[in-house]
Formats: sequence, C-alpha cells, structure tokens
Amino acid sequence: MNRQRLTYRISEVLPYINWAYFYHAWQVKDHDEQQRLRHQAVQRMRDLESDHHTYALFAIGDANSDGDDILFSGHRLPMLRQQKPQGDTAPCLCLADFIRPIQQGIADTMGIFVTSVDIRLETEYASDDFERMMMQLIADRLAEATAEKMHEEVRRTYWGYAPCEQLTIEELHAEKFQGIRPAVGYPSLPDASLNFVLDNILHFADIGVRLTQNGAMKPHASVSGLMMAHPQARYFSIGAIGQDQLADYALRRGVPMEIMKKFLNPITRET
Repeated sequence: MNRQRLTYRISEVLPYINWAYFYHAWQVKDHDEQQRLRHQAVQRMRDLESDHHTYALFAIGDANSDGDDILFSGHRLPMLRQQKPQGDTAPCLCLADFIRPIQQGIADTMGIFVTSVDIRLETEYASDDFERMMMQLIADRLAEATAEKMHEEVRRTYWGYAPCEQLTIEELHAEKFQGIRPAVGYPSLPDASLNFVLDNILHFADIGVRLTQNGAMKPHASVSGLMMAHPQARYFSIGAIGQDQLADYALRRGVPMEIMKKFLNPITRET
C-alpha cells in the first residue's frame, strides 16, 4: 500500500475551487453580488497564505470486490447497494461493482483519502457572523479543492493510470476524468461511520482530523472517500434501503443493528 501525506499552499488549491457551491451557500444569484463575494473570499485567502495550509492524506493499494464488500490492502470495506434502480432497465448499483471480483484471481487497485484545512480557519472571526460564515465557506471550498487537486495528481502521477490527462478546471468540475471520487456522506456512500474504517487505515490525525462519535470529521471542512479508476464507474444514489439490507450490512460491518440503524436512519425504510 502506497500511503502519502501532502501539504499545499492555499494559492496551489485556489484555482481548483468550484465557486458555484460558494454562491449557493450564500443564496446569491445576482452576478455582481457573486463577484463581490468572490473577490472578498479571494482576498481573505491571499491574506491567509503565509500562515495556513491545506492537507491531503491518501493510500493506493490492491483491491478486490467480494460480493458487496471491497477488500482493500487487508481491510474489508462493506458497501451498500441500491434497492431501486435509476431507470427501468438499469441495474441496482453498488460501488463494489467497479472493483474486480476476487474470484477472478487478479488484484485490482483502489485509493482512499481524506483532505482538510488548518482548524484555525474555522475558529477565526468567531465573534462576527458575516466573517464567521465567510471563513467557514472558504474552509469548506479549500477542503473540496484540495481533494480535486490531490485526485488529479493521483491520476497523473501517484497511481498514474492517466499520465497524459490534460483537463481544464471546468472539465475537472464536470468530472470528465476517468474514474470517480465518491465521498463519505454523499449519495453513493451515505454511511458516515465508514470514516472509522478509513481512519483505521489512514490515521486521519496525521493531518489534524479527528472523528466525533457519529463519524463526523473535525475540522468540519474535511472530505474523505474512495478513488476508483474503472472507466465505467459513475456516481449514483443508494436511495432507501430495507430492513433486510440494513441487517446484512450491520453483520458485514460487525456493528449491532440498532447502532447501524442510527447511522443509516435517513435512508432506512421501516418495512
């Protein structure tokens, strides 16, 4: 397993920011107002350049699927599967579908990651509502941008399955690259408690990230997830799951069903 810790200057990840989410958080649609807020945010980041950094921690290793589980460098990562397909003829998808089955006897490759920011970014200007929101949104965007830049470097160099990739920032944001980067807590990977498994492998504390009892990350401006290279890999929403899959998933995770239900309550059907 190839494990790497990266440190970035803010100016290195600034070009990778997706500003659409920044504007959405402010609930601003007027172009001039968007540009005013963006200018303020960029100036804040330039002011922070000398004292703050962002961080990435990732590992690339052998992987295989075993049913709906992913076996990664000696660790088992259980996944969830859709129970209602997104289309009449579409299959019910699981992220394990995009990893070579262990029955084929050939190892595939997968990556896992976590990115974050200096925690001070979330605590500065705590007494001013506007500045506090601005700094939190800046921190959130920097963590996401760090994941974008890290993933680009992984594809080109560290994993190297796309060494000749030359995409614009707009193409990166449109996910025109080969593979996917599903994040924990998002529709394809809704179980926040999976962070405990990733932490056990990566040791999130090496970049200053700690987990709460419910699997949330501190700093809040942190992103974790998987990296897959299958050309047909795509994002999807798990959607609602039944009690049968909840019980099976809890068994595979080695977690009591009632505890697992707390993590998956938003997507669990009662019948």
